[in-house]
This record gives sequence, C-alpha cells and structure tokens, in this order.
Amino acid sequence: MAIIHGEGIDRTDIDTAFQHISFTHADAEALAAKTPVLRILPQLNVIKVGGQSIMDRGRAAVQPVLTEIIANKDEHQILVGVGGGTRARHAYSVALDLGLPTSVLAKLGMGVPMQNARMLQLILAKDGGVLIDHDDFGKLPLYYRLGCVPILPGMPPFEHWEKPAKTGRIPTHRTDAGVYLTAEVLGARSCIFVKDEKGLFTANPKVDRKATFIDRIHAGELEERQLPDLIIEPIVLTYLQRAQAVKEIQIIDGRVPGNLTRALNGEHVGTIIYA
Repeated sequence: MAIIHGEGIDRTDIDTAFQHISFTHADAEALAAKTPVLRILPQLNVIKVGGQSIMDRGRAAVQPVLTEIIANKDEHQILVGVGGGTRARHAYSVALDLGLPTSVLAKLGMGVPMQNARMLQLILAKDGGVLIDHDDFGKLPLYYRLGCVPILPGMPPFEHWEKPAKTGRIPTHRTDAGVYLTAEVLGARSCIFVKDEKGLFTANPKVDRKATFIDRIHAGELEERQLPDLIIEPIVLTYLQRAQAVKEIQIIDGRVPGNLTRALNGEHVGTIIYA
C-alpha cells in the first residue's frame, strides 16, 4: 500500500519476504528457512566446566583442567562456561522453601556461576583469562587474536523471563542449557561438558553399581528412555534435535589427564549425544 503525497509517493511498506504475511502465518517458517544460517565462529570450542563435579572439588580437580585449557589455547579457540554446583543448589533450595517463583530462582541462579567464573578468570589471568558476559560475544574475535581465554558464567540470561517449568519451580534452563545455547548461537565446532564421570550412564553410577555406560546415543532415543537421573539437563536434548549448527555434544571425565585435549582434537573419549 502507498499514499500519494504531493508530487511523489511515500513508501509505507518495505519490500521483504514478510511484507504480506506475519510471523505467525503457516508459511513463515518456510520463508525464513531459505537462507542458510551463518556460523559466526566455526572454529570455536565451547567447554563447560562443571560446578559440583569440578569446581566444588577445589584445586585437585580444577587445576588439571585449567592446565589442559592453557596447553590448548594457542591451537584451539576456547570459550569456557562455568556451572554453579552445590552452592547454587542451596540457593535454589532456600528460595523454593520461601515459595519464590521460577523466574526469581533463575535470577538467583546467576550468582554462583559468576563467582566460579571470576575465580577461574583470576587463576588464568596470567595466561590470558578474561571474564566476559553475554553482551561481549562481539569481542570474541579480538580476544582470540590476542591469545585470550574468555570465561563466562554458564547460566543463560533469561533471569526474570525464565519460562515456567512443566512441573515444579526449578528453572528448566540452567548452566548446561546456557553453555549449549552459547555454542549453538555462535556456530561452534564443538561443545564439551567436563564432568566427574566417564560420561552418561543408565543411572547415577555414584549410587547405583548396576548403572551401565552409554558411549553414544541419539538425543531423541535418550529422551524416550526417561532415565531416572541424567548427567546433563534434559532441555539440552530437546535443543540438540532443533539445532542448526551444534548437532552433537560430548560429555567427558575431566579428572582423567589428557581427556580434554583428546576431545578438543575430535576424539571420542566419553559419551557423544547427537541429533
């Protein structure tokens, strides 16, 4: 539609694929899918350092992982995301007991991962460790040219806009989800979760001796199994199956020397979950 104005014509519409349909139209997604998705940092490797599994164990678990990160930073672009662990769980527990809603728990959940990220940045400062937040993604190319290791808290910045959970009030999107979504939006080469187990088991091997190891599994099949205890947040399985860039993740035992290096080199050393 146009309006005649004086001697010329003023445009009131912009010529785009969505000029005549809305984003809720049945054909909108088909139009949106015509352009391939740009992988912003296709050589990036996103590493999740577990909160309870690694950080809460202190120097004995943390330092070997950081040593491997330093040894690989000149060969591989590395972005480190950090979990919360036991202190975050305690905060959630108190907030739940006080009757606070999911969105407030999500806001509180940012605190402990940020503390852990600050600690890792200070330890790695002499080797180029730099603390970033989600608004600093545009600076990542510069950081890598300078030989830095960017570190961010793993919690996604949904905070008060966290979606209501299907059941209960525990935030669906916690640090595993935040790290995976970071890898996906940046089009990363790999997404590696550094935990304190070999990978995925049919149950928690710390409490169930009959738990068996799963070295490779499709995300959909894993969802269908409805295992009683997962080593990764279930929502990650959902997003893996929708992914346009990062279509597999690997869970490794960071306490085994060399595991992280091998995973960065593309080796299968733990559990691969794929779509």
